[in-house]
Amino acid sequence: MYRFLSLRSATSILALSAGLMIPSLAQAQLDEIVVTAQKREQNLQDVPIAVTAVDKVYIESRNITSIKSLSSLAPNVKIENTPGNTTGAQISIRGGVTINPALTWEPTVGMYLNGSYIGKTQGSVFDVADIERIEVLRGPQGTLYGRNTLAGAINIVTARPTEDANGKLKVGFGNYNAKLAKGTVNFGQLGPVRAKVSALYEERDGFIDVVPNPLPGVFAAGPSTVTELDNADKLSFMVALAADLSENLTLDYTYDYSQADQNPVFSQIVSVGQGNIFDPASPFYLGFPGAPGQYFGFPLDLYTNADRQFTASIDGPVFEKSFVSGHNFTATLDTDIGEVKSITSIRDMSWKDSLDLDGSPLPLAHTERQSDYDSFSQELQLAGESGDIAYVVGGYYFSDKGYTINPQTFFGNASIFDSQYGFETDAIAAFANVDFAIADNLTVSGGLRYTEEEKTIDRTNIAVRFMGLPNFTPFVPAGTTGETKFDDLSPQVSVNFEASDQVNLYAKYAQGFKSGGFNGEAGSVAETLRPYNSEKVDSFEIGAKTMLADNRLMFNATAFFNKHRDMQLSVFTAQGAAASDIRNAGSAEIKGLEFETMFQATDTFTLRGTLGLLDPEYKEFIEFGTDVKDDRAFPHAPKTTFSAGFDWEVMQDDRGTVTLTGDANHSSKYFTFPYSLTPTAPQQAFNTEADARTLFDARIAWSDIPVADQDVELALWVKNLGDEEYLANFIDFGPGFGSLTNGYFGPPRTYGATLGISFD
Repeated sequence: MYRFLSLRSATSILALSAGLMIPSLAQAQLDEIVVTAQKREQNLQDVPIAVTAVDKVYIESRNITSIKSLSSLAPNVKIENTPGNTTGAQISIRGGVTINPALTWEPTVGMYLNGSYIGKTQGSVFDVADIERIEVLRGPQGTLYGRNTLAGAINIVTARPTEDANGKLKVGFGNYNAKLAKGTVNFGQLGPVRAKVSALYEERDGFIDVVPNPLPGVFAAGPSTVTELDNADKLSFMVALAADLSENLTLDYTYDYSQADQNPVFSQIVSVGQGNIFDPASPFYLGFPGAPGQYFGFPLDLYTNADRQFTASIDGPVFEKSFVSGHNFTATLDTDIGEVKSITSIRDMSWKDSLDLDGSPLPLAHTERQSDYDSFSQELQLAGESGDIAYVVGGYYFSDKGYTINPQTFFGNASIFDSQYGFETDAIAAFANVDFAIADNLTVSGGLRYTEEEKTIDRTNIAVRFMGLPNFTPFVPAGTTGETKFDDLSPQVSVNFEASDQVNLYAKYAQGFKSGGFNGEAGSVAETLRPYNSEKVDSFEIGAKTMLADNRLMFNATAFFNKHRDMQLSVFTAQGAAASDIRNAGSAEIKGLEFETMFQATDTFTLRGTLGLLDPEYKEFIEFGTDVKDDRAFPHAPKTTFSAGFDWEVMQDDRGTVTLTGDANHSSKYFTFPYSLTPTAPQQAFNTEADARTLFDARIAWSDIPVADQDVELALWVKNLGDEEYLANFIDFGPGFGSLTNGYFGPPRTYGATLGISFD
């Protein structure tokens, strides 16, 4: 059941904030927000889609440079780093999520940079220095966006080069020895071409200091190769060119590059299982006590701590290296029948990591991934109007290929696995969407998209040594290959009724699908060659978009009901080199409510808030022939998400402008894997529930300071103001590996100052 108390509480908080901080009402109005959610420019409030958009001012004031900062942007949206990494994301929208970053998994949420599709979740967290607008589309977007937008889509649009030469530079410092440099230079009109270069560099010491083994009596403990964990060392830049070759032909080119060379987050051991190999009371205990204070073997329990630690002792090696680049070429031609657009994209990623999974100086569990991935896409579209009809039609081609080498070692090199997988995809699609104005205030829309694709897999999984025995028979011998095909027809229909100039109502049905494929982490030939099916969703949605109080108050509300079929969920087996099997779990129903509001109380004060309520339920979950739907967790689907924020221009005069911003972001508790909810004899259940949390951020900026005819800005900021200690993610290795549970804590309180200058 929904907890409407949360809605009343949210309303009370918004009202209290307004009463305390708003001095008086004025005839200020909210600015119109233009989005391209339907492949053409439209007013946000006219689009019959649940979409949240923010502009450059909001992005700059919150220092948003990647998707990781978007969790508080929209209701029922949650974004976490993948366990052990900071450059991979688990993006959940309305309970739809991909939790495994392996390249053979497809995203549930489509991510786009200037219209270019970002194909995988691994390496998807990269910085962009000069973002113009971000749009978060909730619900399946299969008709216009295609495969892998089953839960929604995120559009990141960067600023185009300007005709006039100008620039801006920002530098910053913070705790943990943080350093920031960010700049953009517009070179203006250079003949027929406008050019812009933007760059971002960020460096920070680690949140975790690595110290020598604190227990010298543990003889298996080894030294570490690093001195810190969860640090930052990132560089990104973008080159943008634009040319207006004629009144109706525009060319745009961007090249983006982003790299991260840093150490991963701490895989802190928060618990181990009772009665198992890491329990000193168990006859199977691998600690082998000797003299008092001395241990042979693997006494992992000695390094277990449920509370957040700021020091760690690991034996490494550990690292995280991500290199992502992309070329985007867009040609736009205005014709008598509409706007013709061609979007060509080439993207490349090289990504490596090495993780100490046992979070201790013991040589228990180490893994590496070395991944290379590249993709090519070509989209042609025509968007136009004719009388009472508006239309978008087009074709799309996408291909990608990748390869991952995934060596793993366990129990002091007693077991060594050589796990590798490669794949290729070729996909084509055709789509059309038509809006028909039946009356001045009533529009009916319908669309279809047909997709056809081919996929291959090349898999190897060899035990180089297994339980101390060399040349063990391979689980999956080299040369194991498979091929399969998928196709899909995604329809969408909506009715949009403009009840008045202030109220817009809509109802929508949409179908989306997430591509099927092969399991690149399979532990057997049978699992390798058994493709998993596409996941599909039927989504029913009604919504109201309103602009009230003389366009000072925006209030949008949405109710949705999604029926998922053949859900793709990772079943972690902890067998055969820590394999995960991909299963089409069955079916589920997810229903929810979403509220968004923005109130321009005065010329100087804006209040905003969101509330998401989620009710997910498995209708069928077949595991080993048994329906376990009542005893499986729904991953990354908190029942309540809430955010509130304000922008307050406290002062403005000849000395400049002082602006205060504040944000609160709440998530109720959630599970991280679709594991058992109750203990199952004789083994205990997996532990993957993250606690509820509320985070507060704030910033005060003194901008437009006149210095030598230039504008200067000085800002102070803080994130996680209350220094909330929270576990954002888990990995529970289960009874097959002593129920070793890794916990991944969110960042502690960080704060700093920035100094910026804009010049013409």
